[in-house]
Amino acid sequence: MSSADSDSESDSVMPRRSRVGRVVRAITSPYYRYRHAKLLHSVRVGLAMIVSILATTGINIPHGIWSSVTLLVVIGGLQHHGNIRKKAADRAVGTLLGASIGLVLILQQNLFGSLWLTYVLMSIVAGICAWYAIGKAGYIGLLTAITMCIVAGHGDNMIDTGLWRTLNVLIGIVIALAFSFALPLHATYSWRYLLADNLRGCARIYTRLVDGAPFDADEQLKTFLELNARLVQLRALMPSVAKEIEAPPGKLEEIQRVHRAVLSALEIMATGALAQANATGRAAFARQCGAEARAVRAMLLAMARGLRFGGAARFLAPKVVLAHGPGSAIAQQLAPELQGPYWLSERLIEQVDHLRALLLETEPNWNIERHGPQVRAVARSG
Repeated sequence: MSSADSDSESDSVMPRRSRVGRVVRAITSPYYRYRHAKLLHSVRVGLAMIVSILATTGINIPHGIWSSVTLLVVIGGLQHHGNIRKKAADRAVGTLLGASIGLVLILQQNLFGSLWLTYVLMSIVAGICAWYAIGKAGYIGLLTAITMCIVAGHGDNMIDTGLWRTLNVLIGIVIALAFSFALPLHATYSWRYLLADNLRGCARIYTRLVDGAPFDADEQLKTFLELNARLVQLRALMPSVAKEIEAPPGKLEEIQRVHRAVLSALEIMATGALAQANATGRAAFARQCGAEARAVRAMLLAMARGLRFGGAARFLAPKVVLAHGPGSAIAQQLAPELQGPYWLSERLIEQVDHLRALLLETEPNWNIERHGPQVRAVARSG
């Protein structure tokens, strides 16, 4: 083989290897999984489905369809790791309990031969399951009733049919639990990335307001709708985040509250007297708040980078010192209608610094790529 051929072969191999490496890095990247969560979840469920088909119908196990049905019920709607750990277990317990009740109903039907007794018993069990379905054990109660019907039918199934369906239910549960932990999307990462996006948005809005570039009505509406939509998403993620990182729910609630206060302050500034001021008034406001505004912008962006990439050091931005109060001589230099926005800006700075302190305090919990469970346990005990 000539040296030219060798070089050509190595050139063709190296890009292929690098492409494979990029694909592997992308799939294992938390941010990639966050950006493509629906795609990964659908691929995971699709692969689990083909495995369930091959494991049952592929080897002629009777009633193999119920393995696939169980698989879809157990993990079809579960995406975040915090949900999977608890809800998949709850659904598995409910499915096993329902299968056991279904077999008992078939046995009593064969023993007494009364369909009406079977109907009454099934209705009683369904009522009990409905009682527990509204509450913390909701998934267990719901899946118990569904699986009871799968196994027992309306009491007319034979015992061998019930046993085969129970076996398929167990196979579906095993496959579902095995695939539920394949490349899971941690709710903690979604929470971090959404909060980072909002903090970057807050930095842009605050800088623009202080620099005297108000929003038009349509742009303002669109901007704050996006920020508030992420705020609602963060609220929905908090229970799963609390389960994953074992953080005190009160701390997450406080972070959410301060974040909401920052958004509210910005929205008032964007729609209040500052937005209605003339060019001269906005220029005077910018001169008084310019230095603090730059420091707040740096703090917001530092928090966003810390949440995006991890690392407490990124939060150690210089703390903003409030040198001026609302009644100070500098505040009084502003027009009377701008003293309110100036006071609100000072309160906004306090809230941003409070948010920085909260995120820095809880960093050992949410920075899961850096800190393991043992470190978080030490942090909690300390």
